[in-house]
Amino acid sequence: MEGFKQRRKNVPGTKPHVGILGAGLAGLRCADLLLQHGFQVTIIEGRNRIGGRLYQERLGNGHLVDMGPNWIHGTDDNPMLDLAKQTGTAVGTWDVTSYVFNESGTLLPVPEGEALATMVWDIIQEAFVHSNKSSADIDAQTSLLDFFKERVVEKIPESEDNFQKKRETVLQMSEMWGTFIGSPVGQQSLKFFWLEECIEGENLFCAGTYEKILQVVAKPALSDATIKYDSVADKISYRIDPNDEVRVQLKSGQTLAFDELVVTCPLGWLKQNLTAFDPPLPSMLTKAIGSIGYGCLEKVYISFPRAFWLPAEGDGRRVQGFAQWIAPSYHAENPQGWNQELVELASIAPDVAHPTLLFYIYGEQSEYLTAQVAEIETKEKQDAFLVDFFKPYYSRLPQYSEDSADCQPVCCLATKWVRDELAGNGSYCNFQVGLSNGDEDIKAMRHGLPEHGLWLAGEHTAPFVALGTATGAYWSGESVGKRITEAYGMPKQKDSLDATA
Repeated sequence: MEGFKQRRKNVPGTKPHVGILGAGLAGLRCADLLLQHGFQVTIIEGRNRIGGRLYQERLGNGHLVDMGPNWIHGTDDNPMLDLAKQTGTAVGTWDVTSYVFNESGTLLPVPEGEALATMVWDIIQEAFVHSNKSSADIDAQTSLLDFFKERVVEKIPESEDNFQKKRETVLQMSEMWGTFIGSPVGQQSLKFFWLEECIEGENLFCAGTYEKILQVVAKPALSDATIKYDSVADKISYRIDPNDEVRVQLKSGQTLAFDELVVTCPLGWLKQNLTAFDPPLPSMLTKAIGSIGYGCLEKVYISFPRAFWLPAEGDGRRVQGFAQWIAPSYHAENPQGWNQELVELASIAPDVAHPTLLFYIYGEQSEYLTAQVAEIETKEKQDAFLVDFFKPYYSRLPQYSEDSADCQPVCCLATKWVRDELAGNGSYCNFQVGLSNGDEDIKAMRHGLPEHGLWLAGEHTAPFVALGTATGAYWSGESVGKRITEAYGMPKQKDSLDATA
Protein backbone atom coordinates (compact mmCIF):
# COMPACT_ATOMS: atom_id res chain seq x y z
CA MET A 1 0.00 0.00 0.00
CA GLU A 2 2.68 2.51 0.98
CA GLY A 3 4.69 1.91 -2.19
CA PHE A 4 2.13 2.84 -4.82
CA LYS A 5 0.89 5.77 -2.77
CA GLN A 6 4.40 7.16 -2.50
CA ARG A 7 4.71 6.83 -6.29
CA ARG A 8 1.48 8.79 -6.81
CA LYS A 9 2.70 11.49 -4.47
CA ASN A 10 5.89 11.97 -6.47
CA VAL A 11 4.12 12.87 -9.74
CA PRO A 12 5.18 16.52 -10.23
CA GLY A 13 2.49 19.17 -10.13
CA THR A 14 -0.30 16.87 -8.95
CA LYS A 15 -2.29 16.55 -5.78
CA PRO A 16 -3.81 13.26 -4.61
CA HIS A 17 -7.56 13.52 -5.19
CA VAL A 18 -9.84 12.16 -2.46
CA GLY A 19 -13.57 11.76 -2.90
CA ILE A 20 -15.85 11.82 0.14
CA LEU A 21 -19.37 10.43 0.00
CA GLY A 22 -21.50 12.47 2.40
CA ALA A 23 -21.22 15.99 3.83
CA GLY A 24 -22.15 15.10 7.39
CA LEU A 25 -19.87 15.55 10.40
CA ALA A 26 -17.61 12.64 9.40
CA GLY A 27 -17.18 13.81 5.82
CA LEU A 28 -16.64 17.45 6.74
CA ARG A 29 -14.07 16.67 9.43
CA CYS A 30 -12.24 14.28 7.10
CA ALA A 31 -12.18 16.98 4.41
CA ASP A 32 -10.66 19.46 6.86
CA LEU A 33 -7.74 17.16 7.68
CA LEU A 34 -7.10 16.34 4.02
CA LEU A 35 -7.24 19.98 2.93
CA GLN A 36 -4.76 20.91 5.65
CA HIS A 37 -2.31 18.49 4.05
CA GLY A 38 -2.72 19.66 0.48
CA PHE A 39 -5.09 17.06 -0.95
CA GLN A 40 -7.66 17.84 -3.60
CA VAL A 41 -11.05 17.02 -2.08
CA THR A 42 -14.43 16.50 -3.73
CA ILE A 43 -17.46 15.85 -1.53
CA ILE A 44 -20.41 14.06 -3.10
CA GLU A 45 -23.61 14.93 -1.21
CA GLY A 46 -27.03 13.51 -1.98
CA ARG A 47 -28.90 16.42 -0.40
CA ASN A 48 -28.95 20.10 -1.31
CA ARG A 49 -27.23 21.00 1.97
CA ILE A 50 -24.42 19.99 4.29
CA GLY A 51 -24.85 18.28 7.66
CA GLY A 52 -26.52 14.98 6.87
CA ARG A 53 -28.48 13.97 9.95
CA LEU A 54 -27.05 16.96 11.79
CA TYR A 55 -29.69 19.41 10.65
CA GLN A 56 -31.80 22.25 12.04
CA GLU A 57 -35.21 23.69 11.21
CA ARG A 58 -37.27 26.52 12.64
CA LEU A 59 -40.48 26.01 14.54
CA GLY A 60 -43.46 28.12 13.58
CA ASN A 61 -42.67 30.43 16.49
CA GLY A 62 -39.19 31.12 15.10
CA HIS A 63 -37.11 28.99 17.46
CA LEU A 64 -34.37 26.89 15.88
CA VAL A 65 -34.29 23.19 16.82
CA ASP A 66 -32.12 20.20 15.98
CA MET A 67 -33.71 17.54 13.82
CA GLY A 68 -30.76 15.24 14.43
CA PRO A 69 -28.42 15.07 17.44
CA ASN A 70 -29.59 16.96 20.54
CA TRP A 71 -26.92 15.84 22.99
CA ILE A 72 -23.23 16.00 23.76
CA HIS A 73 -22.50 12.61 25.32
CA GLY A 74 -19.75 12.93 27.91
CA THR A 75 -17.69 15.91 28.98
CA ASP A 76 -14.20 14.42 29.44
CA ASP A 77 -12.06 15.38 26.43
CA ASN A 78 -15.02 15.70 24.06
CA PRO A 79 -14.39 17.83 20.93
CA MET A 80 -18.10 18.60 20.63
CA LEU A 81 -18.02 20.31 24.00
CA ASP A 82 -14.85 22.15 22.98
CA LEU A 83 -16.60 23.34 19.81
CA ALA A 84 -19.67 24.37 21.80
CA LYS A 85 -17.49 26.53 24.03
CA GLN A 86 -15.57 27.92 21.05
CA THR A 87 -18.78 28.96 19.29
CA GLY A 88 -20.66 30.16 22.37
CA THR A 89 -23.26 27.42 21.92
CA ALA A 90 -25.40 27.05 25.03
CA VAL A 91 -25.40 23.59 26.60
CA GLY A 92 -26.78 22.39 29.89
CA THR A 93 -28.74 19.93 31.90
CA TRP A 94 -31.84 19.89 34.07
CA ASP A 95 -32.49 19.03 37.68
CA VAL A 96 -32.25 15.28 38.14
CA THR A 97 -35.79 14.97 39.49
CA SER A 98 -37.76 12.26 37.66
CA TYR A 99 -41.41 12.74 36.72
CA VAL A 100 -43.23 9.49 36.05
CA PHE A 101 -46.86 9.11 35.01
CA ASN A 102 -48.43 5.70 35.68
CA GLU A 103 -50.74 3.64 33.46
CA SER A 104 -53.75 5.79 34.30
CA GLY A 105 -51.89 9.02 33.55
CA THR A 106 -51.42 10.05 37.17
CA LEU A 107 -48.15 11.70 38.14
CA LEU A 108 -46.47 9.59 40.80
CA PRO A 109 -45.30 11.36 43.94
CA VAL A 110 -41.90 12.81 43.06
CA PRO A 111 -39.98 10.84 45.75
CA GLU A 112 -41.50 7.61 44.45
CA GLY A 113 -40.72 8.40 40.82
CA GLU A 114 -37.22 9.45 41.80
CA ALA A 115 -36.58 6.22 43.69
CA LEU A 116 -37.79 4.06 40.81
CA ALA A 117 -35.81 6.03 38.21
CA THR A 118 -32.68 5.73 40.36
CA MET A 119 -33.20 1.97 40.48
CA VAL A 120 -33.51 1.84 36.68
CA TRP A 121 -30.21 3.68 36.23
CA ASP A 122 -28.53 1.58 38.91
CA ILE A 123 -29.47 -1.56 36.99
CA ILE A 124 -28.21 -0.03 33.75
CA GLN A 125 -24.86 0.75 35.38
CA GLU A 126 -24.69 -2.80 36.75
CA ALA A 127 -25.41 -4.10 33.25
CA PHE A 128 -22.49 -2.08 31.88
CA VAL A 129 -20.19 -3.55 34.54
CA HIS A 130 -21.46 -7.08 33.88
CA SER A 131 -21.15 -6.71 30.09
CA ASN A 132 -17.62 -5.33 30.35
CA LYS A 133 -16.51 -8.05 32.72
CA SER A 134 -18.29 -11.09 31.33
CA SER A 135 -19.09 -10.37 27.67
CA ALA A 136 -17.39 -13.56 26.48
CA ASP A 137 -19.61 -15.66 28.74
CA ILE A 138 -22.95 -13.95 28.04
CA ASP A 139 -25.29 -15.72 25.63
CA ALA A 140 -25.79 -13.73 22.42
CA GLN A 141 -29.58 -14.01 22.79
CA THR A 142 -29.65 -12.42 26.25
CA SER A 143 -31.09 -8.91 26.27
CA LEU A 144 -30.78 -5.96 28.59
CA LEU A 145 -34.42 -6.56 29.50
CA ASP A 146 -33.51 -10.09 30.64
CA PHE A 147 -30.89 -8.55 32.92
CA PHE A 148 -33.50 -6.14 34.30
CA LYS A 149 -35.85 -9.02 35.06
CA GLU A 150 -33.13 -10.74 37.10
CA ARG A 151 -31.96 -7.66 38.99
CA VAL A 152 -35.37 -6.25 39.82
CA VAL A 153 -36.19 -9.41 41.80
CA GLU A 154 -33.05 -8.88 43.89
CA LYS A 155 -33.66 -5.16 44.39
CA ILE A 156 -37.35 -5.46 45.26
CA PRO A 157 -37.75 -8.54 47.48
CA GLU A 158 -41.12 -10.08 48.24
CA SER A 159 -40.86 -8.70 51.76
CA GLU A 160 -41.53 -5.19 50.41
CA ASP A 161 -45.05 -3.84 50.32
CA ASN A 162 -46.61 -4.00 46.88
CA PHE A 163 -43.43 -5.65 45.57
CA GLN A 164 -45.03 -7.08 42.42
CA LYS A 165 -46.34 -3.71 41.27
CA LYS A 166 -43.00 -2.01 41.96
CA ARG A 167 -41.16 -4.63 39.92
CA GLU A 168 -43.62 -4.22 37.07
CA THR A 169 -43.18 -0.43 37.13
CA VAL A 170 -39.39 -0.65 37.01
CA LEU A 171 -39.57 -3.01 34.03
CA GLN A 172 -41.97 -0.62 32.31
CA MET A 173 -39.66 2.30 33.02
CA SER A 174 -36.72 0.38 31.58
CA GLU A 175 -38.27 0.86 28.15
CA MET A 176 -36.89 4.41 28.19
CA TRP A 177 -33.60 2.84 27.05
CA GLY A 178 -35.19 2.70 23.61
CA THR A 179 -34.85 6.47 23.32
CA PHE A 180 -31.07 6.06 23.57
CA ILE A 181 -30.70 3.43 20.84
CA GLY A 182 -33.83 3.78 18.69
CA SER A 183 -34.91 0.17 19.38
CA PRO A 184 -36.75 -1.58 22.24
CA VAL A 185 -34.87 -2.55 25.40
CA GLY A 186 -35.75 -6.19 24.69
CA GLN A 187 -33.60 -5.99 21.54
CA GLN A 188 -30.54 -4.54 23.29
CA SER A 189 -27.71 -7.07 23.41
CA LEU A 190 -26.40 -7.59 26.93
CA LYS A 191 -23.29 -9.30 25.56
CA PHE A 192 -22.32 -6.11 23.72
CA PHE A 193 -23.99 -3.61 25.99
CA TRP A 194 -20.52 -2.32 26.83
CA LEU A 195 -20.36 -0.87 23.31
CA GLU A 196 -23.14 1.54 24.32
CA GLU A 197 -20.97 3.19 26.98
CA CYS A 198 -20.07 6.81 26.28
CA ILE A 199 -17.28 9.21 27.19
CA GLU A 200 -17.01 9.84 30.91
CA GLY A 201 -18.78 12.84 32.40
CA GLU A 202 -22.20 14.41 31.98
CA ASN A 203 -24.62 14.12 29.10
CA LEU A 204 -25.37 17.70 28.09
CA PHE A 205 -28.28 18.92 26.00
CA CYS A 206 -27.14 21.15 23.13
CA ALA A 207 -29.65 23.86 23.98
CA GLY A 208 -28.30 26.31 21.43
CA THR A 209 -28.50 23.60 18.70
CA TYR A 210 -25.58 22.24 16.70
CA GLU A 211 -25.89 25.05 14.13
CA LYS A 212 -22.72 27.00 15.00
CA ILE A 213 -20.73 23.82 15.62
CA LEU A 214 -21.64 22.59 12.15
CA GLN A 215 -20.62 25.93 10.63
CA VAL A 216 -17.15 25.71 12.17
CA VAL A 217 -16.60 22.09 11.16
CA ALA A 218 -17.84 22.80 7.62
CA LYS A 219 -15.91 26.03 7.00
CA PRO A 220 -12.73 24.47 5.51
CA ALA A 221 -14.74 22.25 3.13
CA LEU A 222 -17.04 25.08 2.08
CA SER A 223 -14.00 27.23 1.39
CA ASP A 224 -11.54 24.85 -0.27
CA ALA A 225 -13.26 21.61 -1.32
CA THR A 226 -15.52 20.96 -4.29
CA ILE A 227 -18.99 19.98 -3.07
CA LYS A 228 -21.37 18.33 -5.52
CA TYR A 229 -24.88 18.68 -4.09
CA ASP A 230 -27.93 16.62 -5.13
CA SER A 231 -25.55 13.87 -6.23
CA VAL A 232 -26.49 10.34 -5.18
CA ALA A 233 -24.03 7.48 -5.64
CA ASP A 234 -25.33 4.55 -7.67
CA LYS A 235 -22.20 2.45 -8.12
CA ILE A 236 -18.87 2.41 -6.28
CA SER A 237 -15.95 0.66 -7.99
CA TYR A 238 -12.95 0.34 -5.73
CA ARG A 239 -9.36 -0.29 -6.77
CA ILE A 240 -8.25 -3.80 -7.67
CA ASP A 241 -4.91 -2.98 -9.29
CA PRO A 242 -2.57 -0.40 -7.69
CA ASN A 243 -2.74 1.66 -10.90
CA ASP A 244 -6.54 1.84 -10.85
CA GLU A 245 -8.62 4.73 -9.62
CA VAL A 246 -11.66 4.46 -7.39
CA ARG A 247 -14.80 5.38 -9.32
CA VAL A 248 -18.22 6.60 -8.27
CA GLN A 249 -21.08 6.51 -10.74
CA LEU A 250 -23.90 8.87 -9.84
CA LYS A 251 -27.59 8.25 -10.48
CA SER A 252 -27.37 11.12 -12.98
CA GLY A 253 -25.04 8.91 -15.03
CA GLN A 254 -21.87 10.94 -14.34
CA THR A 255 -18.77 9.01 -13.25
CA LEU A 256 -16.12 10.53 -10.98
CA ALA A 257 -12.63 9.11 -10.41
CA PHE A 258 -10.42 9.45 -7.33
CA ASP A 259 -7.18 8.22 -5.83
CA GLU A 260 -9.05 7.42 -2.61
CA LEU A 261 -12.73 7.34 -1.63
CA VAL A 262 -14.10 7.86 1.88
CA VAL A 263 -17.65 6.55 2.29
CA THR A 264 -19.39 8.27 5.20
CA CYS A 265 -22.92 7.16 4.28
CA PRO A 266 -25.04 6.03 7.28
CA LEU A 267 -24.95 2.38 8.29
CA GLY A 268 -28.57 2.00 7.20
CA TRP A 269 -27.65 3.20 3.70
CA LEU A 270 -24.80 0.69 3.54
CA LYS A 271 -27.16 -2.10 4.58
CA GLN A 272 -29.56 -1.22 1.78
CA ASN A 273 -26.94 -0.55 -0.91
CA LEU A 274 -24.41 -3.36 -0.66
CA THR A 275 -25.04 -4.12 -4.33
CA ALA A 276 -23.71 -0.65 -5.21
CA PHE A 277 -20.16 -1.88 -4.57
CA ASP A 278 -18.34 -3.37 -7.54
CA PRO A 279 -16.78 -5.78 -6.99
CA PRO A 280 -18.85 -6.86 -3.98
CA LEU A 281 -17.36 -6.07 -0.62
CA PRO A 282 -15.44 -8.88 1.10
CA SER A 283 -17.53 -11.16 3.29
CA MET A 284 -15.94 -9.82 6.48
CA LEU A 285 -17.24 -6.33 5.66
CA THR A 286 -20.69 -7.41 4.46
CA LYS A 287 -21.10 -9.49 7.61
CA ALA A 288 -20.10 -6.54 9.79
CA ILE A 289 -22.49 -4.17 8.03
CA GLY A 290 -25.30 -6.71 8.29
CA SER A 291 -24.66 -7.59 11.93
CA ILE A 292 -24.70 -4.17 13.58
CA GLY A 293 -28.21 -2.89 14.31
CA TYR A 294 -29.72 0.37 13.12
CA GLY A 295 -32.23 2.34 15.15
CA CYS A 296 -35.13 4.58 14.18
CA LEU A 297 -35.31 7.43 16.68
CA GLU A 298 -37.61 10.34 15.84
CA LYS A 299 -38.44 13.66 17.49
CA VAL A 300 -41.67 15.63 17.72
CA TYR A 301 -41.54 19.24 18.94
CA ILE A 302 -44.76 20.88 20.19
CA SER A 303 -44.64 24.54 21.28
CA PHE A 304 -47.01 26.55 23.47
CA PRO A 305 -47.50 30.26 24.20
CA ARG A 306 -46.09 29.72 27.69
CA ALA A 307 -44.51 26.87 29.64
CA PHE A 308 -47.58 26.15 31.75
CA TRP A 309 -45.81 23.14 33.31
CA LEU A 310 -43.34 25.52 34.98
CA PRO A 311 -45.37 27.74 37.35
CA ALA A 312 -43.77 30.43 39.45
CA GLU A 313 -41.67 29.01 42.28
CA GLY A 314 -43.93 27.81 45.07
CA ASP A 315 -47.03 28.23 42.90
CA GLY A 316 -48.17 24.68 42.24
CA ARG A 317 -46.55 21.52 40.91
CA ARG A 318 -44.04 21.54 38.06
CA VAL A 319 -42.40 19.19 35.59
CA GLN A 320 -38.86 20.26 34.81
CA GLY A 321 -36.52 18.34 32.54
CA PHE A 322 -37.60 14.78 31.78
CA ALA A 323 -41.00 13.14 31.99
CA GLN A 324 -42.10 9.61 31.24
CA TRP A 325 -45.54 8.10 30.67
CA ILE A 326 -45.54 4.33 31.16
CA ALA A 327 -47.99 1.91 29.48
CA PRO A 328 -50.66 4.59 28.80
CA SER A 329 -53.90 2.59 28.89
CA TYR A 330 -55.93 5.80 28.45
CA HIS A 331 -54.51 6.61 25.00
CA ALA A 332 -57.02 5.33 22.45
CA GLU A 333 -54.63 5.81 19.51
CA ASN A 334 -51.83 3.91 21.24
CA PRO A 335 -53.14 0.33 21.38
CA GLN A 336 -49.60 -1.05 21.69
CA GLY A 337 -49.09 0.79 24.98
CA TRP A 338 -45.90 2.46 23.81
CA ASN A 339 -44.15 4.35 26.58
CA GLN A 340 -43.61 8.05 25.99
CA GLU A 341 -40.58 10.17 26.91
CA LEU A 342 -40.14 13.91 26.69
CA VAL A 343 -37.80 16.70 27.67
CA GLU A 344 -39.10 20.23 28.11
CA LEU A 345 -37.05 23.06 26.66
CA ALA A 346 -38.28 25.94 28.79
CA SER A 347 -35.75 25.58 31.60
CA ILE A 348 -32.58 24.28 29.97
CA ALA A 349 -30.65 27.54 29.32
CA PRO A 350 -32.18 31.01 29.84
CA ASP A 351 -30.84 32.62 26.65
CA VAL A 352 -32.22 29.93 24.33
CA ALA A 353 -35.10 28.44 26.34
CA HIS A 354 -38.53 28.31 24.74
CA PRO A 355 -41.92 26.84 25.76
CA THR A 356 -41.56 23.62 23.79
CA LEU A 357 -41.99 19.95 24.60
CA LEU A 358 -39.71 17.51 22.77
CA PHE A 359 -41.19 14.02 22.48
CA TYR A 360 -38.87 11.14 21.60
CA ILE A 361 -40.31 8.13 19.76
CA TYR A 362 -38.60 5.00 18.46
CA GLY A 363 -39.09 1.55 16.99
CA GLU A 364 -42.62 0.58 15.97
CA GLN A 365 -44.04 3.89 17.16
CA SER A 366 -41.65 5.79 14.84
CA GLU A 367 -42.74 3.66 11.91
CA TYR A 368 -46.43 4.03 12.79
CA LEU A 369 -46.47 7.79 13.30
CA THR A 370 -44.31 8.69 10.31
CA ALA A 371 -46.44 6.43 8.09
CA GLN A 372 -49.63 8.09 9.37
CA VAL A 373 -48.26 11.58 8.78
CA ALA A 374 -47.07 10.65 5.28
CA GLU A 375 -50.66 9.84 4.31
CA ILE A 376 -51.90 13.32 5.28
CA GLU A 377 -51.86 15.86 2.47
CA THR A 378 -51.27 19.23 4.12
CA LYS A 379 -48.82 20.44 6.78
CA GLU A 380 -51.73 21.95 8.72
CA LYS A 381 -53.53 18.61 8.93
CA GLN A 382 -50.29 16.78 9.73
CA ASP A 383 -49.69 19.13 12.65
CA ALA A 384 -53.27 18.67 13.86
CA PHE A 385 -52.80 14.88 13.80
CA LEU A 386 -49.58 15.08 15.83
CA VAL A 387 -51.06 17.50 18.36
CA ASP A 388 -54.04 15.19 18.84
CA PHE A 389 -51.78 12.14 19.20
CA PHE A 390 -49.64 13.72 21.93
CA LYS A 391 -52.44 15.54 23.73
CA PRO A 392 -53.14 12.61 26.10
CA TYR A 393 -49.60 13.21 27.40
CA TYR A 394 -49.16 16.96 27.58
CA SER A 395 -52.72 17.41 28.88
CA ARG A 396 -51.65 15.54 32.03
CA LEU A 397 -48.85 17.96 32.84
CA PRO A 398 -49.38 20.13 35.94
CA GLN A 399 -51.44 23.31 35.45
CA TYR A 400 -52.90 22.13 32.15
CA SER A 401 -56.34 23.57 31.47
CA GLU A 402 -58.37 23.02 28.34
CA ASP A 403 -59.72 26.55 28.71
CA SER A 404 -56.34 28.25 29.01
CA ALA A 405 -54.77 29.83 25.92
CA ASP A 406 -51.36 29.02 27.40
CA CYS A 407 -52.13 25.33 27.02
CA GLN A 408 -53.06 25.39 23.33
CA PRO A 409 -50.20 24.36 21.00
CA VAL A 410 -49.07 27.03 18.56
CA CYS A 411 -46.88 24.89 16.28
CA CYS A 412 -45.18 21.53 15.94
CA LEU A 413 -42.43 19.90 13.93
CA ALA A 414 -41.53 16.23 13.47
CA THR A 415 -38.62 14.31 12.01
CA LYS A 416 -39.05 11.43 9.56
CA TRP A 417 -35.64 9.78 9.34
CA VAL A 418 -37.23 6.34 9.13
CA ARG A 419 -38.67 7.39 5.75
CA ASP A 420 -35.45 9.02 4.52
CA GLU A 421 -33.49 6.84 2.07
CA LEU A 422 -30.31 8.89 2.31
CA ALA A 423 -30.39 8.41 6.09
CA GLY A 424 -30.77 4.67 5.56
CA ASN A 425 -34.34 4.83 6.85
CA GLY A 426 -33.28 5.29 10.44
CA SER A 427 -30.92 6.97 12.82
CA TYR A 428 -27.91 5.47 14.61
CA CYS A 429 -26.12 2.16 15.01
CA ASN A 430 -26.97 -0.07 17.94
CA PHE A 431 -26.19 -3.57 19.20
CA GLN A 432 -29.03 -6.06 19.20
CA VAL A 433 -29.58 -9.55 20.57
CA GLY A 434 -28.02 -12.25 18.43
CA LEU A 435 -24.87 -10.24 17.81
CA SER A 436 -21.85 -12.51 18.22
CA ASN A 437 -18.81 -10.40 17.29
CA GLY A 438 -19.91 -6.79 17.70
CA ASP A 439 -16.54 -5.29 18.54
CA GLU A 440 -14.80 -7.09 15.67
CA ASP A 441 -17.58 -6.00 13.29
CA ILE A 442 -17.00 -2.36 14.27
CA LYS A 443 -13.25 -2.80 13.79
CA ALA A 444 -13.79 -4.30 10.34
CA MET A 445 -15.88 -1.32 9.22
CA ARG A 446 -13.46 1.09 10.85
CA HIS A 447 -10.55 -0.47 8.94
CA GLY A 448 -12.33 -0.43 5.57
CA LEU A 449 -10.36 -1.45 2.48
CA PRO A 450 -7.46 1.02 2.42
CA GLU A 451 -5.36 -1.19 0.16
CA HIS A 452 -8.16 -0.80 -2.42
CA GLY A 453 -8.60 2.92 -1.90
CA LEU A 454 -11.91 2.51 0.01
CA TRP A 455 -12.33 3.93 3.49
CA LEU A 456 -15.39 3.97 5.77
CA ALA A 457 -16.25 6.67 8.29
CA GLY A 458 -19.33 7.65 10.31
CA GLU A 459 -20.73 7.13 13.78
CA HIS A 460 -20.79 3.36 13.16
CA THR A 461 -16.98 3.30 12.80
CA ALA A 462 -16.18 5.52 15.78
CA PRO A 463 -14.06 4.71 18.83
CA PHE A 464 -16.02 2.43 21.14
CA VAL A 465 -16.74 5.24 23.62
CA ALA A 466 -18.43 7.36 20.93
CA LEU A 467 -20.40 4.94 18.75
CA GLY A 468 -23.75 6.32 17.65
CA THR A 469 -22.91 9.93 18.57
CA ALA A 470 -22.03 13.21 16.86
CA THR A 471 -18.64 13.06 18.57
CA GLY A 472 -18.11 9.60 17.12
CA ALA A 473 -18.90 10.77 13.60
CA TYR A 474 -16.45 13.66 13.99
CA TRP A 475 -13.71 11.42 15.36
CA SER A 476 -14.22 8.82 12.65
CA GLY A 477 -13.73 11.39 9.88
CA GLU A 478 -10.69 12.75 11.66
CA SER A 479 -9.19 9.27 11.98
CA VAL A 480 -9.59 8.43 8.29
CA GLY A 481 -8.20 11.83 7.30
CA LYS A 482 -5.10 11.22 9.42
CA ARG A 483 -4.64 7.69 8.08
CA ILE A 484 -4.76 8.88 4.48
CA THR A 485 -2.33 11.75 5.06
CA GLU A 486 0.07 9.42 6.85
CA ALA A 487 -0.13 6.87 4.03
CA TYR A 488 0.74 9.53 1.47
CA GLY A 489 3.36 11.17 3.67
CA MET A 490 1.79 14.56 2.97
CA PRO A 491 3.08 17.41 5.15
CA LYS A 492 0.62 19.76 6.81
CA GLN A 493 -0.06 22.84 4.65
CA LYS A 494 -1.97 25.13 6.98
CA ASP A 495 -3.48 25.42 10.43
CA SER A 496 -6.93 23.98 10.98
CA LEU A 497 -9.82 26.34 11.45
CA ASP A 498 -10.99 23.97 14.15
CA ALA A 499 -9.34 24.56 17.55
CA THR A 500 -9.71 20.86 18.40
CA ALA A 501 -7.58 19.61 15.50
